[in-house]
Amino acid sequence: MNKGTGLTKQDFQRLSHFRYQLRCFLRQSDDICRHHGVTPLQYQLLLHLKGVDGREWAGVGELAERLQAKHHGTVALVDRCEQLGLVERRPARQDRRRIEVHLLPKGAELAARIAELHQPELRHLQEEFHLPGWPDRD
Repeated sequence: MNKGTGLTKQDFQRLSHFRYQLRCFLRQSDDICRHHGVTPLQYQLLLHLKGVDGREWAGVGELAERLQAKHHGTVALVDRCEQLGLVERRPARQDRRRIEVHLLPKGAELAARIAELHQPELRHLQEEFHLPGWPDRD
């Protein structure tokens, strides 16, 4: 055990391994996105719009939360995606003062294509974290 932390060497090894695997996934994801002409953040915006539970749109605040980004940065990201024809803003049906961000067909198709290319690495991560010495996820 390490003085003052309460963590064992194995705890640090697990965290190091997790961060390494996560970084490998993110690097590969970045490469896939750039190969398809979008930035990783643009793809994440499309992914979050495609993955909204129960509807086909999201507010800028929701997207900012999912991206862990500032509101104004998310607005700028939506602007760039809108210029690329991937998303569009629409006034909310119930409250016309609110804006909904909708995925356009071009954005939906791009999100699906890129997400499909992430599946092998996701399967690898799933297998990777069933290693001996890792606590069960139950």
